[in-house]
Amino acid sequence: MHKLLAFDTSTELLSVAVQNGDLLQAHTAAGGAQSSTTLIPLILQLLAEARLTLQELDAIAFGRGPGSFTGLRTACSVAQGLGFGAGVRLLPIDTLHAVAEEARERFGARRVVALLDARMDQVYAAEYDFDANASAGSEARVLAPEDVRVPEGWALAGNAFQAYGGRLPGAAGRHEVLPTAPALLRLAPAMIAAGRTVSPADAWPLYVRDKVAQTTEERMRIRSEAFAAPNT
Repeated sequence: MHKLLAFDTSTELLSVAVQNGDLLQAHTAAGGAQSSTTLIPLILQLLAEARLTLQELDAIAFGRGPGSFTGLRTACSVAQGLGFGAGVRLLPIDTLHAVAEEARERFGARRVVALLDARMDQVYAAEYDFDANASAGSEARVLAPEDVRVPEGWALAGNAFQAYGGRLPGAAGRHEVLPTAPALLRLAPAMIAAGRTVSPADAWPLYVRDKVAQTTEERMRIRSEAFAAPNT
């Protein structure tokens, strides 16, 4: 059995878990801006409860995205710092994969279109078929809610229903779930066996949508073009 640390700070939930063989210690707390100050103390607390040191870990798994830009940077930077300091390899895992895994574990969904609210009137989406390949899914992308496609018999899972429920397509089920550290731990063994761990220097967040705001120059150009446009 593996000795693992996992955490996710990509949403409004902060989730941390440690596995030491059959022993699992997990904790959730408010995420967002608080994650940067509470994540490391929670990690140290759970490691102590699991009777583990960082140096004894086989890998550190973290939710690499997509999700909150600040949350993804927090998770990746903490994982890198711990990995460098303890000489432990990292396992970046897509947050949408963790969403699908939560739907599988809690609701028995085997074919899942995982969604996360991307704000700006969009959602992050990816498909996961656990009957075909439990360790992989489609490429994550950002879409308007109306552009999400759900194959027949598949379920929707994630946190986008309150904001966009009426604009999303029908599905075999709708499961309100978030990516969690225990979900990352359940996914980790197959990914480790497949050689998916990386050195801390090679671990990066997955943003999907790199551009979230216009630069000052772009705003000024657009404003100038608007003023210069002839009246119609």
